[in-house]
Amino acid sequence: MSALLLSTGLVALAEIGDKTQLLAFLLAARWRRPLPIIGGILAATLVNHAMAAALGSWLQSLLDPSLLRWVVGISFIAMAGWTLIPDELDEGDAPRGGLGIFGATALAFFIAEMGDKTQLATVALAAKAGVMWPVVAGTTAGMMIANVPAVLLGERLAGRIPVAWVHRVAAALFAALGAATLLGAGSAIGL
Repeated sequence: MSALLLSTGLVALAEIGDKTQLLAFLLAARWRRPLPIIGGILAATLVNHAMAAALGSWLQSLLDPSLLRWVVGISFIAMAGWTLIPDELDEGDAPRGGLGIFGATALAFFIAEMGDKTQLATVALAAKAGVMWPVVAGTTAGMMIANVPAVLLGERLAGRIPVAWVHRVAAALFAALGAATLLGAGSAIGL
């Protein structure tokens, strides 16, 4: 249960102001059809984060526990720094083509999430927790917690979120988790 809750909270915070949240705002403004956009975000996140968690679980089975602790701890600390860097949409992130709203959203989110901090956090969380599906459920829930309001409330919400402070809190949590991991905390409770 703690892997699920930790994954949900970290990704929900890390996603505020992230490139994929900016993409959610863009899609909502462009199409004004929230259900297929939300469905596309959910589908892309489930596939992307399942692959990331599978990689994390595989790394957990492959690496010596002490080496894994260092890799995961340093990864969390690196994510803390990365969280403080504001994201911007790239020209290629906006969907094109005749895929429909659901398909275009799913494809755009899947591509935007590749190598993104929340995908890498999913790898690290699965490697640390040693369980795949609670992490996938948690990181997916965190993505939806951050992105569904962006789709539904769009521009009205964008200017009211203190993004810099949310990034600082998320960075502090990633840094604390990284330090705790390096110090060996969490191994007794399965994290």
